[in-house]
Parts: sequence; structure tokens; C-alpha cells
Amino acid sequence: VNWTDHGAVASLKDFKWNEKTNGAWAPQCIERNGKFYLYVPIHGEGVSVLVSDSPTGPFTDPIGKRLVDSDHIWQDIDPTVAIDDNGQAYLYWGNPGLWYVKLNEDMVSYDHSIGDNGIVSIEMTTEAFGSQQGRDGKERASYTEGPWFYKRNNLYYMIYAAKGIPEYIAYSTAPTADGPWTYRGIIMERADLLAFTNHAGIIDFKGNSYFFYHDQALSKGEGFKRSVSVEQFNYNADGSIPLITPTKEGVKKSVSSINPYTRVQAETIAWSEGLKTSGNSQSGVYVSQINNSDYLIVRSVDFGKGAKTFEACVASASEGGQIEIRLDNSNGELLGTIDVKNTGGEKNWATVKGKVKKITGVHDICLVFKGGEGELFNFDWWVLK
Repeated sequence: VNWTDHGAVASLKDFKWNEKTNGAWAPQCIERNGKFYLYVPIHGEGVSVLVSDSPTGPFTDPIGKRLVDSDHIWQDIDPTVAIDDNGQAYLYWGNPGLWYVKLNEDMVSYDHSIGDNGIVSIEMTTEAFGSQQGRDGKERASYTEGPWFYKRNNLYYMIYAAKGIPEYIAYSTAPTADGPWTYRGIIMERADLLAFTNHAGIIDFKGNSYFFYHDQALSKGEGFKRSVSVEQFNYNADGSIPLITPTKEGVKKSVSSINPYTRVQAETIAWSEGLKTSGNSQSGVYVSQINNSDYLIVRSVDFGKGAKTFEACVASASEGGQIEIRLDNSNGELLGTIDVKNTGGEKNWATVKGKVKKITGVHDICLVFKGGEGELFNFDWWVLK
């Protein structure tokens, strides 16, 4: 329920050999043997790969060229990767087709002995991927793009955007990683708040299952300006996935609590209004563009037996302002107010502190920013004492 913004972790500029494009589609990252491999579909250059020691980068190019060498590189988009129980890694991708390679253990090359020089094309049948009516009026498979491939309880799943624009989310399953695939149905139908390009991902995390998808609520209808949303769900007893309804609230129950007695990064947020994030090499990512009445919410904060003081690291080139610490929402009970003065610059950081009302247990808190006209200050971290 709380997410920490780490800023940009990789860039097309990391591909030094690629000078003729300025765009990419949806990447996916996976860890193996302590390394993180980011598979990136570049406009007109197909699927390439970056590697890092951390999911937050920095990433570097291990091979100096595209990874997948095909004759349909403009269709080589939206890679999805998973490692089977026997150690064999599979990389699937594609629009409007679906292809895969068997990655070698190094994760930056693949087995060329299968398929067409290593690339296997999946037959797009309606039995495998459902049906829709094509532009020519003929029935065709409903698979469109955005595959998400994984294994759970000896069953292989392929989640994908279906039925063209606007997209549904559907899925198929198979007894092996190579198929054959059988269409299982729709996971998420169309809704007004969803982006018309709605791609999905599914994970199990701390004993719960989560479905990630795209809406356009924050951009107020701009379908290419997608926001990430997530819903918790339960598999049916036979492993099938139920129909999931998108909600504004998303995940209702956290799986762990925030410890406010160690530094909490200001960019760790459940919800915010108005503000943005920025970053530099000295302080990392921080909350910026804070104006009067902007706020952020952090959910499931464990106050324990209660605190006496709230401390915050801030920087201001203006008259500053205040941070109100409130329970639950921007109009909730006021626990304390911290004054922020001019620190001599927007990156000249200083620690400010103030008393807070004693409260115990686990609560959501809302930090409300108050002040005059214009940007008030930047905000790096906070802690209770």
C-alpha cells in the first residue's frame, strides 16, 4: 500500500549502440543469481537487455546489441520473462503474434537450436487465446499484446491484453512452459476509468495474490498517460482466476506496517495530491513542488507506545511553511505542526522538529503542507522520536 519512488532507474541512453530511436515499449525485470535483468523493447530495434546489481540500477548493456534477432522487430514488444523450476528461463513477447526463446543461464543469450534460429512462434488459435472479430470481419484469436508469463502450482499462465483497442485483460494456461495453451477467459473487462491500453501483471507477495493493471484516472482520460493500479484477489480452488473489478481504493489491507522510528523517505507514499518528486546525486529522490494544501498519505504507520517528536529534513528557498501531521486524511485529527523556515536554498537541507500528540497503535497518517503562494519547500525524510 506504500510505494517508494526511486526515480528513473534506466534509460535508452544506456544502449550506447542505439542512436536512431527515442522510444520504448513495456520492459520487464527479473532476478537471477544476484543480478537483475531488464528486458527492453526498443522502437524499431526489438528486444534488448540491461543488467544491474540492483533493481533500482544503475543498469548497463552487457552485449552491446539487440538481444532478439528477428525479421519482425517492430512486432517484438512487451517482453515477459520467467525461470522454470528446472532453471530454464523463457522470454515471451509480441504484438500481434506471440513468440518465445529459451534463455541461456547467462540470461543475455538464448538457445538457437529450436524454432526459427532460436525463436518459436506460438500458433494463434481461438482455442488457445479466445476469439474476436477482426477488422476484415473474420474470427481471429483475441490475444493482442502485453503478455505476462509465470508458473503457479505446476500450471503455466499467460496473462495478456485482448480484443484490440480498447483492451480487455484475458488469460490462457498450459501444462508446460512451451504450451499448448488453452484459453481460460477474461480477468478484467472494460471500464471507463481504465486506460484503453491496459497491460497487466500478477504476483504472489507475502501470502497474497495481486493483480496490477492500468487506469487513466489521474490523467483524466488520456489513455497513453497510464497510472498503475493494483487489486488483491484469490485464485479459485482449481487455479482459475476470477473476474476482477477495478476500484479506486485498490488494496484495502496492508501486509506489514511502516516503522516511523527509523527514517521514512518522504517519497514513500500511499497517496498524494499536488506535489511531485525530484532527485539529484547528493540527496537521491525527494518530494518537491509542494504548494499550499498539498498533502501525502502514508498507510499503516505503527506508532507503538507513542512518540513525542516529529523530525523532518527539508530545504527551502522561499518563506517556507508548515507540515501538519494528521490522522487518516487531510482533515483528520491534528497531532502536531512543524514550522519550516528558509534554509538558504532549495537543496540546502536542514532538520526541523516539533512536538506531536501521543498516539499508540497502527494508523494512517497524512502530512499536509501549508504556506503562502508558490512552492514552499522540498522534503527528503521524516522520523518520529
